[in-house]
Amino acid sequence: MEDYIELNSFVKILGWAPTGGQAKQLIRSGVIKVNGEVELRNGKKLIATDIVEYQGKRYLVKEKIKI
Repeated sequence: MEDYIELNSFVKILGWAPTGGQAKQLIRSGVIKVNGEVELRNGKKLIATDIVEYQGKRYLVKEKIKI
């Protein structure tokens, strides 16, 4: 079981970009912050408790739950 999600996947899940390529471009443009710092790495591993910021909103990464 993975204990992380990559930033580019997180961006796609939240609907900020419809495709992986567009998610990568968005991240590389420098408009997304992780824990208060601009993050340019598409594969940045996010863990529970990380805070991702975009367009003035903050999103808390939570742990995966089994359904």
